[in-house]
Amino acid sequence: MTSRPTSPIPLDDLRIGDAEREAVTVALHDHFAEGRLDRAELDERLGTALAAKTRGDLRAIVRDLPGPSGLPEPERAGHHHPMARRRRQGPPFPAFPLLLGVFLVLAFTAGPGTGVLVVLQIALVVWIVRALLAAFGLRRSRRHTRHPSPGA
Repeated sequence: MTSRPTSPIPLDDLRIGDAEREAVTVALHDHFAEGRLDRAELDERLGTALAAKTRGDLRAIVRDLPGPSGLPEPERAGHHHPMARRRRQGPPFPAFPLLLGVFLVLAFTAGPGTGVLVVLQIALVVWIVRALLAAFGLRRSRRHTRHPSPGA
């Protein structure tokens, strides 16, 4: 038995499911609430969205509306989804139990107000450090992925 090579299906020809239809209907309701659609247009587009079979059918419904449209953004080659994160190795840092412990110790020794203020200061410092690490980590990864210029 031989298998013949298949050509990739264009994104607009891909079949959709209830989740995609639901996302577009939510976006249509949002556009209606913002005044971009009147009631008749909303009803017409909702009916079309519920009967849609492919991404192209849904794209035609929201083509003239600004984002968000409810449609998933096409992934570009070589780019990762913005919400995708790399998993850290090792156990997670137990920030909440530690901050709770600090608060309880300070609440019983120096008072609850002092405990809250100290915990907020510690949380702010941790947040700033993590933001700096993320910023420098992002910059470092960009530096390593630069391509040489065409003239080099």
